[in-house]
Amino acid sequence: MADFEKLVAEAVEGLPLEFKEMLDNVIIAVEEEPEDDDYVETDTPDDEELFGIYRGPMRTELEFGGLPGLPPQVVVFRGPILRCCTSNGEAVHEIQDTVRHELGHYFGLEDDEMPY
Repeated sequence: MADFEKLVAEAVEGLPLEFKEMLDNVIIAVEEEPEDDDYVETDTPDDEELFGIYRGPMRTELEFGGLPGLPPQVVVFRGPILRCCTSNGEAVHEIQDTVRHELGHYFGLEDDEMPY
């Protein structure tokens, strides 16, 4: 399989324009594996793969005029995605779905409110 960071770049580039425009102030990060705290934060059972997580305040919670905090961050986990995907194309699709899902959290949506 191709270099994972290249797959992430391809996935982000392939997102619809309305999603790419939402990424202006959001960092897309790659981490090897989720930490135990990530499973707790997302209520993901230990025996399930976690493909990504959103870290930061929801857009509706951002404070203007206050001290700047860390920028919002969408994290994509390399290990789980590569374990579940058998081709570069499948990985790119999963990365796109993960980024869209985590952007939903940035905009204040809960898992059960996601449009897909």
